[in-house]
Amino acid sequence: MLRIARFCRSTVCDGPSIAASLQSRSIVSGHTCQQAEPLPLENENLDLSSRTQDLGAIRTDWTREEVNEVYSTPLLELVFKAASVHRLYNDPQMVQRCTLLSIKTGGCPETCTYCSQSSSWRKETGLKAEKLMDLEETYQAALRARDSGSTRFCMGAAWRGPSQVGKGQWERVLEMVARIRGLGMEVCTTLGMLTAEQAKQLREAGLTAYNHNLDTSPEYYSKITSSRKYEDRLETLANVRDAGISVCAGGIIGMGEGNMDRVGLLHQLATLPEHPESVPINALVAVKGTPLQDQPPPSAMDIVRCIATARIVMPRSVVRLSAGRLNFTLSDQALCFMAGANSIFDGDKLLTTPNNERNEDLQMFETLGLRSRPAFLPYSAGAASSNGSCGGSSCSDSGASDQRVAMQA
Repeated sequence: MLRIARFCRSTVCDGPSIAASLQSRSIVSGHTCQQAEPLPLENENLDLSSRTQDLGAIRTDWTREEVNEVYSTPLLELVFKAASVHRLYNDPQMVQRCTLLSIKTGGCPETCTYCSQSSSWRKETGLKAEKLMDLEETYQAALRARDSGSTRFCMGAAWRGPSQVGKGQWERVLEMVARIRGLGMEVCTTLGMLTAEQAKQLREAGLTAYNHNLDTSPEYYSKITSSRKYEDRLETLANVRDAGISVCAGGIIGMGEGNMDRVGLLHQLATLPEHPESVPINALVAVKGTPLQDQPPPSAMDIVRCIATARIVMPRSVVRLSAGRLNFTLSDQALCFMAGANSIFDGDKLLTTPNNERNEDLQMFETLGLRSRPAFLPYSAGAASSNGSCGGSSCSDSGASDQRVAMQA
């Protein structure tokens, strides 16, 4: 397998040279650029340290030792390397703005110790189970999000999976997906475990991406929940991927795990059959009444390190600075963007936890010189559902498969 040598991608422009190499997808205002192909390394029998220095290579064969070597790099050097890789594949000024809405809150039968929506500690959290939102109410929320500048609308339901609910509720969710997709927005859902048939129905409704976080390493997972296994998560991701829907999968930092568990999570994500389209990096927001209520939050530098590692081992994925951002300063967030984050959740609430206000984020974008990513701008990673060409029943299985292969090429 050919590997990309250290930053050997060159750029030839008809105007002044640009400092960072950008893939042809990236926008270079005022200049027409032509990319020279990266040169293969002559020696394929590379030792560990050499292989991890081949920054920018798209690989799904990372070893844990290699990911740990990346993760353990001195922080400023790690951020520099991640920023360099980021500029190979992305416009560093462009950041996706997503809105997350809880369409069905509380009453979840799962036992995730970080989550306030589990029925196992409803008395301690005081969170009452609510019914699935009405179609029109959800549609109006999506309209407000679009008018506020969000380009991806994400809907979460506190279910073990659609199999636990009635046909009417499931069909309502499918209709939500179809109607919001009609607004010209990217649509994402997180509904628990999916069967292959349920994933296919979501794709036919026009779903862009499906979120199903791995949360932590396989070894630490049993300390986070007892109601499902790690393999259940991986099976749902496989069903989503096979249906032609883009995978959104990441984890939560600060649940008492060690550094090697963080390495294990990132290794698991980086060695999936295809890198996820999106990788959310969440900082634990400890909720009163949950088993993790007294867990101290991770530091901003912990999150920067995880984002930078994710950017290096999954160069083309969107890395989302997700929950817990409310505790970070502007400088903290700036370093996250420098390290390769290129997506955020905006709006003052993420499911049941508080989030940064939109006006605050708009000021941050202006201060840092960031721009909002338009909907359906082609993604380097993910399925054809992410570029807008695969939406609704008109997207056949063969067509989705062909476009997905083309995007991964």
